[in-house]
Amino acid sequence: MIAELLFAATLATGAQLDPLGRTIDAGNLPLTMTLTPEGDRVVLVCSGYRSPGVQVIDLAAGTVAQNIPLNSAFIGAAFSPDGRTLYVSGGGDDVVHVYSWADKQATFVRDVNLRIGDKKGSSFPAGIATSNDGRFVYVAENVADDIAVIDAATFAIVTRIKTDHYPYAVAVAKNGDVFVSAWGANTVSLIRDNAEVKRIDVGRHPSALRLNGDRLYVALASVDQIAIVDTKTMTLAGAITDSVKREGTTPNAIAFSPDGSRMYVAEAGNNAVAIFDVATRKRLGRIPAGWYPTDVIATNDRLLILNSKGRGTAPNPQGPNPGTKHEEHYTLALINGTVGVVDLPIRNLASLTQRVSKINHWKTAERKPYPPFKHVIYIIKENRTYDQVFGDVKEGDGDPSLLFFPRESTPNHHALAERFGLFDRFFTSGEVSQQGHFWSTAAYVTDYTEKTTHQLYSHKRDDADEQDVDTPAEGFLWTRAAEKKLPVVVYGEMADPTPKGPKPTKASLAPYLSPDYSPFDMDVPDQKRVDVWLRDFVTKPLPALQILHLPSDHTWGARANKPTPRAYMADNDLALARIVSAVSKTKHWRDTVIFVVEDDAQDGPDHVDSHRSVMFAISAYSKKGVHHRFTNTTDVLGSIEQILGLTPMSWFDSYARPLSDVFNATPDLTPYDPIMPAVDFHELNPPNTPAAKKSALLDFSRPDIADEDAVNRILWSTIKGDDVPYPGGQRAPTLMWMFGDR
Repeated sequence: MIAELLFAATLATGAQLDPLGRTIDAGNLPLTMTLTPEGDRVVLVCSGYRSPGVQVIDLAAGTVAQNIPLNSAFIGAAFSPDGRTLYVSGGGDDVVHVYSWADKQATFVRDVNLRIGDKKGSSFPAGIATSNDGRFVYVAENVADDIAVIDAATFAIVTRIKTDHYPYAVAVAKNGDVFVSAWGANTVSLIRDNAEVKRIDVGRHPSALRLNGDRLYVALASVDQIAIVDTKTMTLAGAITDSVKREGTTPNAIAFSPDGSRMYVAEAGNNAVAIFDVATRKRLGRIPAGWYPTDVIATNDRLLILNSKGRGTAPNPQGPNPGTKHEEHYTLALINGTVGVVDLPIRNLASLTQRVSKINHWKTAERKPYPPFKHVIYIIKENRTYDQVFGDVKEGDGDPSLLFFPRESTPNHHALAERFGLFDRFFTSGEVSQQGHFWSTAAYVTDYTEKTTHQLYSHKRDDADEQDVDTPAEGFLWTRAAEKKLPVVVYGEMADPTPKGPKPTKASLAPYLSPDYSPFDMDVPDQKRVDVWLRDFVTKPLPALQILHLPSDHTWGARANKPTPRAYMADNDLALARIVSAVSKTKHWRDTVIFVVEDDAQDGPDHVDSHRSVMFAISAYSKKGVHHRFTNTTDVLGSIEQILGLTPMSWFDSYARPLSDVFNATPDLTPYDPIMPAVDFHELNPPNTPAAKKSALLDFSRPDIADEDAVNRILWSTIKGDDVPYPGGQRAPTLMWMFGDR
């Protein structure tokens, strides 16, 4: 049933899927793939939010031959040289799982404990490799910043060798040299005789490693490059650029043909595999794959492609509604992977390359002139689906049974949609906030963020110091504005609350961050945030770009003596209205546009797609009516860039579908007057209810730290009442028909 729900031809990112070859369904977010000694099966390490573990895929039968559930697993898998032992990284459990391999099956033998001190997740083993003689197992301890060397006979830790930040992959050369990439830094370490002998700078955030003769090829996913290291001299021998337009290709896995003449690169951002001639270093073409390929294996007669997000996106009408625990339809839980099997040699590569370009829509879209906008106010809210807010609007494609927040708590959302246009085909590019805020401000998410989000949300990983590993190389919207010397102010976005005021989570944000506006803090109502914004609006010149985080629609569940979910939503509703009203009553109404998005749509169900959400394009020029056209996060960013003359940040916003068609040529300067919600902002959750007790166990100190499925079911029981049954609903058409040939 889950596999059926997941099939879709078009993604919320705007790309379509049309993979080459045969497709085999797999588990939740498989990140790596290892060929078994017999060569007819592959071992997958599933690192997803739901049901992490190991899967053995029978390539001929196209089925999962063995499924081994684990509490946590992360990328690492390796067979011993004799093929009798399989080692798998246990991620947040700080173990290496050891299995015997016989009769094409894995049988559990033991765990090797790698925990450092008492803290869970202190080691977080990632990449694994064995010495050529099988004596040692080398394990990248991703959080501990070292390599653990395990004696394969006694399972004792022989030594730990320091590396740079976030060691990721391990590769062993024929002469026994061991290479380790540092995902959170710029280096690859050479380890010889169980000691580091050299460290070389290869470029930003090296991840996957592959040896080909005396060359080591290093994937630099966040800068769209493959670095080449001469292993004899341990010097950089060059780099291969694998980009489309700006960043976004995300080359994150490498394989070579058995004769070493061809290199295959998994392009996660392009949903494709690129093929290079090794001698000339030229890209020969691309073939289409599934969603977010993260590993590739080449044999003499076939190419195996691991697609971590598989078949794509889908509706979740039975999704995470507040009530009792039921995780299967939470947006992260719905992301199952696939293995693509492509016959070699590949024919018609030129036409396949064009197919990749077409399904990614790599063409500049035509656009009408925008109105004479000089100012953009960009508001980012928290986590709501379209059906939760607009399920009751007859003119749009809503499901009223999934409505959480009707007009009594969202009168302004409804009135704004009626006056300035209802977008019932807006999709957030990310699944959850960990990705959503990057998509919303940078039009791109690094492979680090994509690969660790599931671990963070399932509480298997807790990165206190991410440094810049999750920062897109091209920067953020505020850095683009600064490059054009446009004034920009950021209110609360990408910042943490501290006793001394907001602290930016990204260094580049510091010069533009409002010192008085509260970042995410559920004890601060949005009314107080808007008070700060209004003070600046009245007393200071209006900047060309403002970015505001307006988070109260996130809510605090049913936590006793905290505002009820509908009180939080009413607060958010009125805060948004006050901003629109203030602008509409000044001269800036003629030259200002207000874009409003949710960073993601994880906190609820939607009968069209788990990524469908709430969006506004508010101005004196906005067209009324329903805009039944595909729009996503990067389309909004692309439109902001086009209006302000900013340089795009990735290929996703470079090829954005412009929103110039949603504006009239002449303005309607009628001011907007806020509507007071019928809900009391001071309405509090009662103590000692089952929902209050559940909420008391949840952490709301930062966005999405709390178990989102539990939060949503608590919301359902709080808003709808315990007597309202769990919503069902039929599956709606997927994104394919709504996207068309755009």
